[in-house]
Amino acid sequence: MAKSGKSSALPQALGSGLAGAIVLNVVHETVRRIRRDDAPRMDLFGERGLRKIFDKAGVAAPNHKTLYYMTLAGDLLSNGLYYSFIGRGKNAWRRGALLGLAAGVGGVLLPGPMGLGKAPSNRTPQTKAMTVAWYLLGGLAAAGASRLWSKARK
Repeated sequence: MAKSGKSSALPQALGSGLAGAIVLNVVHETVRRIRRDDAPRMDLFGERGLRKIFDKAGVAAPNHKTLYYMTLAGDLLSNGLYYSFIGRGKNAWRRGALLGLAAGVGGVLLPGPMGLGKAPSNRTPQTKAMTVAWYLLGGLAAAGASRLWSKARK
């Protein structure tokens, strides 16, 4: 018999957060290969951020392929943890939408002030819209995974 209560809340939150992060990254990676001119390139922000960290540490950055995979792993981890805040319960859909929208808007507005450039998420109006839409989709995917998890446990 399955346990209920708080002991299952953390695995559910982390698992559904990871599901949202996977959906987000699959969409980003797929669309960037199809729409090369205006697709969001959030991977470039991650690579730039890692390069800055390596520079500050006085260490040579790894080759492009290794840096790309490090960025992808970091995206899955950070977005999975972020989306895990959606949690569970009847308000998961609302939290998923709000957190997804907040992440998308942040993805458009914050990279410039953070010194990571603007173009990868801000190149065209379509790029901006896709950035917000993909993060919203990730939030909704995490909420959906959480709701499915809850239903499966009943």
